[in-house]
Amino acid sequence: MAPRNSSRNLRVLLDMDGVLADFEGQFLKRFREKYPHDPFVPLDERSGFYVTKQYYALGQDIGTKAFGIYEEKGFFLDLQPIDGAIEAAREMAEMEGVDVYICTSPIKKYTHCVVEKYQWLDKHLGKEWMERMILTRDKTVINGDLLIDDKPNITGGMNPPKWQHVLFTSYHNRDVVLQDGQIRLDGWLPHSRWRDILEQKRQEISEQ
Repeated sequence: MAPRNSSRNLRVLLDMDGVLADFEGQFLKRFREKYPHDPFVPLDERSGFYVTKQYYALGQDIGTKAFGIYEEKGFFLDLQPIDGAIEAAREMAEMEGVDVYICTSPIKKYTHCVVEKYQWLDKHLGKEWMERMILTRDKTVINGDLLIDDKPNITGGMNPPKWQHVLFTSYHNRDVVLQDGQIRLDGWLPHSRWRDILEQKRQEISEQ
């Protein structure tokens, strides 16, 4: 990247589930293992951010079972990293003039979720990343320049938020039309444009 001209660092917020960790794949795997005879939603048929909404459409009992999957102990800890995510996060954190934080929302039934998010971060990125963790139910109040997140519509107490939303492509949002100001990022693997997105934002900041 080009030398930084701005007087402050670029602040990047990384969502965890669906951006760094494979929530969708883990959910489907767990559901089919626990309920092998029940109907399910294949990944290529996922639509809408909330997976349980599609499962409730299959029946009230199916939706209730789906809710229970990600409330179980070990669900969040056992999520597999999305391809290239760990390498991208580490590279991003080492860039001069870039501050990286993990910005993630715990589920309301947080008994296992909160501690397992910290454990997952420790397991895959190391203890030094504990200081980068931001847990919040409202991401709009968090100060940042870019939020990389798979949720298409992020609302909260601050409208508009200070960050620009980079929509990370997932099975459930592939057909979502971008809103004004949003950018789409199709994964972390080689030839991903995440570096270009950061550089463009840094240039914008330097010109302010």
